[in-house]
Amino acid sequence: MSILACTKKSQVKILDLFRIKVRLLWDYRTPGIPDELFDRVEDVPITKEDVRALVISKLRLKENSSAIDVGCGSGSITVEMCLQTKGNKIYAIDFDEKAVELTRKNLLKFNVKAEVIFSKAQDILPLLPQVDAILIGGTSGEVERIVNLGVDRLNKGGRIVIDTVLIETTYRALTTINQANLKEVDVTQAIIAKARKVTTGTMMSARNPIIIISATKH
Repeated sequence: MSILACTKKSQVKILDLFRIKVRLLWDYRTPGIPDELFDRVEDVPITKEDVRALVISKLRLKENSSAIDVGCGSGSITVEMCLQTKGNKIYAIDFDEKAVELTRKNLLKFNVKAEVIFSKAQDILPLLPQVDAILIGGTSGEVERIVNLGVDRLNKGGRIVIDTVLIETTYRALTTINQANLKEVDVTQAIIAKARKVTTGTMMSARNPIIIISATKH
């Protein structure tokens, strides 16, 4: 056997092992990948697994859906979007270089693809194509403008989801959503507690409440 043939055979074997590792990493169709499976860096936020499952359910993605993740952070939701849509066109946006790099790293880790864009949402959204779903997880203070740009990017019947921990952002986003005359407007507050071991047993520790606004463009 030639050296070239041996090299190609080795490359195929390595690729097969990598694919097996990815399948073992998360071999399920359900959302809510455990947080510890994602690579993390300091100062780059991650949407926690339980909230992520709720957000994905609100997006109502199909196998051929296209979507935008505004404020992708660690890329956890971008990865979930890719897995739900089976690699259809997904866009991830963040103005933090560390977040963009981390999102790319996590996409590679889960063997999925998305177009990751280093930009402010208000600058790039008008240049992106129409999509079936958009998540807004960060607005850098320009809530109304980014929500309106997001609505503009949606196809008819498309879903917009906004998650936030701030009451002020909730008010401004909900006001903008109502002014846009969207339908199926829903506001959900998730208050999640996780178990942790203490010396005397197990106690529940609450995480910060998060508000999830969702609506459909008609």
